[in-house]
Amino acid sequence: MAVRLSILDQSPIDKGDTGSEALRSTVRLAQQAEQLGYHRFWVSEHHDSTHVAGSSPEVLISYLLASTERIRVGSGGVMLQHYSPYKVAENFNVLSSLAPGRVDLGIGRSPGGLPKSAQALRQSNDGSLPDLTEKLEELDRFLTDSLEESHPLHGLKATPIPLVPADLFILGTSVESARQAARLGLPYVFSLFITGDEDAAEEALNAYRDAFISVRGSEPLPLVALSVIAADTEEEAAAIASDVQLIKIHLESGRTITVATLEHAEQFEKQSTEPYTIEVKQPHLTKGTGESVWRELKRKAERLNVSELILLAPIRHPEKRIRAFELLSEAAQLVYVEQEGDRAIS
Repeated sequence: MAVRLSILDQSPIDKGDTGSEALRSTVRLAQQAEQLGYHRFWVSEHHDSTHVAGSSPEVLISYLLASTERIRVGSGGVMLQHYSPYKVAENFNVLSSLAPGRVDLGIGRSPGGLPKSAQALRQSNDGSLPDLTEKLEELDRFLTDSLEESHPLHGLKATPIPLVPADLFILGTSVESARQAARLGLPYVFSLFITGDEDAAEEALNAYRDAFISVRGSEPLPLVALSVIAADTEEEAAAIASDVQLIKIHLESGRTITVATLEHAEQFEKQSTEPYTIEVKQPHLTKGTGESVWRELKRKAERLNVSELILLAPIRHPEKRIRAFELLSEAAQLVYVEQEGDRAIS
């Protein structure tokens, strides 16, 4: 089974570094990923964080597109509940007009930050979240210039209209999000790096395939995003992994927010009026040498029946993060294939 590899980068800020240095490291990683044969390079959206610099994926994507030549670049993902679908469509139509056929628009379902940042982004004090399905439908219509005549904004265009619009993806961690993507006929990415639960991933992906086939009559191509740490030795990989934390904030309403540090989680107490609990867990990641990680990635891909994996390396040190993807590329024998602008595993 051929498995395509892609990258999700959060622009982590290493100890002693600045946000500027973290963003420059992301640019270097994207350029190296292109040379190594990775298919996509996505960046994330996080707010009010001293640990990651990626707060504005649209702006960073534009710089990455200008700094690379072939690799697809996109968001993993834009937090649409905070924004106007029309404005998001305009942003990505500009990007797609500048780099036709290279732009992905992944939509995330989490707030992307703690309560104050969510409030500041939405300019709302009630803490409510808008209907994401309605926003997704409207965004898709704007991207494809296909608003129905019955829509109150029919005739409005998100200009410029690109020759090739951005590919739209839904990111999620549940059967509910999988079925939502299927109902909308959109590609789905299961974020295994958040849950670490392969059984839940398998259930969601099967639900997605069944619902997609029922709605569209064709077989979909879901993706899985997961965390990896590859190093020259198993011992080095284990040492790097020991510094990684997975902190979950479980809200009384049933929502869960994932953050990188206990300090960040403790800020929630100062910002939220909703009861919650904090859970510190071992991170869900695959670690080892390039060869051992690649073997495990192939196993996961075969079990989950997916042909593309999006890899997140939670490694703050820029050179070690780049080295991780070099090792995986070597182990997978990743190459650039000059065929219809595509990349694959040889």
